[in-house]
Formats: sequence, structure tokens, C-alpha cells
Amino acid sequence: MKKPVKGKSQVWKNIYRSRYLYLLFALPLLYFIVFKYGAMAWLSIAFFDYNAFLGFAGSKFVGIKYFKQFIMDPYFWNILKNTVVLNLWMLVLYFPTPIILALLINEVKNKHFKKMAQTISYMPYFLSTVVVCGFITTILSNDGLINHVISSLGLEKVQFLMEPGWFRPVYVISEIWQQCGWGSIIYLAALAGVDSQLYEAAAIDGAGKWKQLIHVSIPGIAPVISIQLLLTVGKLLTVGYEKILLLYTGATYSTADVISTYVYRRGLMEANYSYGSAVSIFQAVMALILVVLANKAARKVGQTSLW
Repeated sequence: MKKPVKGKSQVWKNIYRSRYLYLLFALPLLYFIVFKYGAMAWLSIAFFDYNAFLGFAGSKFVGIKYFKQFIMDPYFWNILKNTVVLNLWMLVLYFPTPIILALLINEVKNKHFKKMAQTISYMPYFLSTVVVCGFITTILSNDGLINHVISSLGLEKVQFLMEPGWFRPVYVISEIWQQCGWGSIIYLAALAGVDSQLYEAAAIDGAGKWKQLIHVSIPGIAPVISIQLLLTVGKLLTVGYEKILLLYTGATYSTADVISTYVYRRGLMEANYSYGSAVSIFQAVMALILVVLANKAARKVGQTSLW
């Protein structure tokens, strides 16, 4: 016999039964509607010579004037290079670290030590960026811990935060320390989903821990790694500006200034909202193109893709 089709009344009864879950979902949904989708309407500022006092009605439509101005800016190639290079450093040095940490934690058999290791690795993530940058500035200052060790070895002190060549290593190492533990959570969840019978079968075939890692653990989380890699490629032109603003100085602009900090200075500090919006749109469009190309490449090589 065919099961009777549930009517609309039954659907509403189910919704009412789960009303508290829907209420919990309502707040984050409202956040995304207001601050993510609703805010998209203001992107049209990029096409106007926008005046905050006159509004859209009193502002002149200028088309793609600010996009051309940004691309023709002599400083354009420098901030583009800095953004891409810094993200490539993050891709090469940071991206593998959460995977390695998750694989190492997964091999720990002592539950108490495992929980302690996870907790310690997560803790830096919950520190505010201001606190982390204050910590970095303190230990890397001329009289800081690192220079104290260097001078005790009879070497010359290094001005880490004043030399352009040191900015990227300092930024990437601090990101690894702060984000690595939190980033490993998704890989630990993926490892928990790997069938334990595969490890047992590998052990019966004579595979040791290293071979089990190579032939069972890593292939088991390969789809998650592929998705994370695609998302990371899409962020090649995006760098969070908070830490850079707190760490860079005029002396390190040549390597530290990126698109996000440029938008902050031109768009907010100089109140040039139209120009800042145009740069942000350019950044978003390029990120979309990178994600599409990376996804297409992943599909061609037969790996997991976003769509």
C-alpha cells in the first residue's frame, strides 16, 4: 500500500514541534540577511561619486571610473604582489600544519593526554588579535626575549618589526601558532569517520603505523583536504587586515601592505567610500574566478570538487 501523503497541516505541526530549533536558527539567519546579503546593495557605491551627506540621489554616477583608477594606480602591482606572495606563504607553510597536527593527535592513544594536547592547541585561537600582536611585539622588540637570546650568543640584534624581509615570516609563524589547532578540528572530525576496519585490515596485511597513515588515514581525509585547498585558493587575494594593521610600520610597507589594508586606508581613513568599494568588488570578483578555475582543475584530475 502507498503511504498517505502528508498534508500541509502535518507540515505546520512538524514546524511547530521544532519551533525552538527554528528560533535558534533565526538569529544567525537574520545576521546573514542583514550583514551579508542586505549589505550587498551598498556595493553600488563603487559606481557613484558617493557623498554620505547627499546620498545616492545627490551623488553623480561615474560607472567604472574607480575600477580604472585602481588598476592604473602605480601602487596597484605592489599591493597585488604582496597579497599574493603572503597568501602563497600561507598556502605552503600554514595549510599542511593543521593536517599534520590532526594526524599526530589522532595517533595518540592516551585519552587524557590527547584532550590536553587538543586544548592547548586550541587556546591561542581564542585570544584576541590585539593580545596576540601585543605578545608578538613584546617578544620581538629590541629588548624582547628573542633579541635577548640573540645578543647572549654574541650576535647582533635583529629589528624584526622594522625590516621588510622579516614581516612575512613573523606573520605566517604567528598565524600557524594561533590558527593551527583550531584548523585541525575539521580534519580530526574527518579522521573519526574513517572506518576502523580499514586499519585492522592494513595491520593484518603487515602495514605499520607509517603505512597505515599513508594508505588509510590520508586517503580517508583526502576529500576534506581537497575542499579546504579549493577554498584556500579562492582566498589568494584576501588577507585579514587586523593583524597586519597592528604589526606593520612605514618601514615594512613594501612587503606588508596588502589589498585589505589599502582599502582600509583609502576607503575608511580617507573617507573615499566609492574607491574602497570598487577595490573590494575587484578583490571579490578575482576570488570568485580563482575558485571557479581551481574547481575546474580539481574536476579534471578527478578529485573532490565544490560543484
